[in-house]
Amino acid sequence: MNTYELIDSGNGQKFERFGPYTLIRPASQAVWLPALSDQEWKKANALFTREEASGWVKEINTNKEWTVKVSDIVFKLNPTDFGHLGIFPEQKPFWEWIQKVTKPSMNILNLFAYSGGSTLAAAKTGAQVTHLDASKGMVTWAKENADLNHLENAPIRWIVDDALKFLKREVRRGTRYDGIILDPPSFGRGAKGEVFKIEEHLPPLLSLCRELLTPNPAYILLSCHTPGYTPTTLHHLLSQTTEGLKGSLDCGEMLLTGQNLSLPSGTFSRWSAA
Repeated sequence: MNTYELIDSGNGQKFERFGPYTLIRPASQAVWLPALSDQEWKKANALFTREEASGWVKEINTNKEWTVKVSDIVFKLNPTDFGHLGIFPEQKPFWEWIQKVTKPSMNILNLFAYSGGSTLAAAKTGAQVTHLDASKGMVTWAKENADLNHLENAPIRWIVDDALKFLKREVRRGTRYDGIILDPPSFGRGAKGEVFKIEEHLPPLLSLCRELLTPNPAYILLSCHTPGYTPTTLHHLLSQTTEGLKGSLDCGEMLLTGQNLSLPSGTFSRWSAA
């Protein structure tokens, strides 16, 4: 099964399957008891803990890199020193939604784009996509994912830049987008060391996004993993951003789902003209 599965969660951890490998990683929100026995959890190929200097306690029996397919998108995975792998599987429903609502004629912007899941979802429809991330390494990773999905010749602009600076330049250039996707971090640094703090910079960022929309835009998708930023918080922010636009607005939790209890993994709000 070359895909993703949440096997279990509890005791501050999540037990996941990424293709042929099972991993245990921290999940502070999983305050309940696991459904499966300790014996089942001990079968994991590797465990990541912040209590060990090395991070990964058990070696993964692989050449370090492998691929999985989620929502018809192939991702290269590579365990990092921070416990990340190159995919946020809680965004799986968004990748499916993006492929439904994006049309080939659209111009789409993906901010804080990480390894490119949303970029590739939009590109699969034939749309033009601008992929922006402040990390050169992550943009390179996203390009590799594009190659894996046979999208190396797709109309994707790969940008390494600070999000706010880029948006201001796009406004001056008169660029307009039919859809905007953004998953801002709680804290981050731009390509030249610029500091991003979500509590300070998200409102002006959304204001710039509004300026960059075409007269008849299709959607804005906002998600984040910041504690305290509830679905209602994002709803209110996006409601103000899209004031005067006809369409629908919803919000909710991003959830990892499996055979046992679902695991909250961030929040989202999205506006759609459809």
